[in-house]
Amino acid sequence: MATSSKAKKKTVRLASGRKRARQDVKLNAANSALRSKFRTVVKNVQKAVAAGDKDRAADLFKTAQSVIDSVADKGIFHKNKAARHKSRLAAKVKALQAAA
Repeated sequence: MATSSKAKKKTVRLASGRKRARQDVKLNAANSALRSKFRTVVKNVQKAVAAGDKDRAADLFKTAQSVIDSVADKGIFHKNKAARHKSRLAAKVKALQAAA
């Protein structure tokens, strides 16, 4: 049958490869944290919009913009993905402001 998705990894023999593996662990942790922060700020804005709290939504969107931009600048996500998220969130916040 098929092997499990968590197949045992081989240890790298070359020193440069071992160093690379150590660095990858650190980089993966940093990237995961940034991805998580991105998802959190987007979700917070969406929750505020759903609740109809326009002041809080506008405030959260302002902070979310900088987080989204920083994630795109670091190359975690493509810049177009970041722009798409910002655009959609801005439209939701603007629609909330117009409805009130």
